[in-house]
Amino acid sequence: MKDLIPWRRKAEGLTASRQKANTAERMERRMNDMFDDFFKGFDDMFAGRPMTMFDERWPSETPTLEVSETEDELRIKAELPGVDEKDIEVSLEGDELTIRGEKRREHEEKHRDYVVSEMDYGTFSRTFQLPSGIDRDKVKGLFKQGVLTLTVPRTEEARTQRRRIEIKAA
Repeated sequence: MKDLIPWRRKAEGLTASRQKANTAERMERRMNDMFDDFFKGFDDMFAGRPMTMFDERWPSETPTLEVSETEDELRIKAELPGVDEKDIEVSLEGDELTIRGEKRREHEEKHRDYVVSEMDYGTFSRTFQLPSGIDRDKVKGLFKQGVLTLTVPRTEEARTQRRRIEIKAA
């Protein structure tokens, strides 16, 4: 009969507390695993690894980019709503183009009995590698209505080396 009863009356409190502790430990391990899985990949963002052109590690903090290419130039548009022109920095180092900025927003509403004050600050940075054959000295930037447009012209040599390959059906 003792084999059918999973615990003894004397040790009932001890066993129940052990079971609760084991359950809590298992739950804690599962929660830690869940958070580790969720935040996997965020480590790269803070490790100094530059973001690639189509990297979407933290979309809420990085500008949305539109990249277009013609035979003459590469055009990059970055949506930067709420960012002032003075808070944007664009740099070209080697073949890496970096767009950095800081967004600051302060909002205050005064009501009769209370005041609502909100402050929102955040920095962003996007770095990506440019193709070879660009004219580094003629890169231009224009910021208009929250959109940064960078024009990266190709060198004359790069334009003449580009040719279209004819494809024949078999």
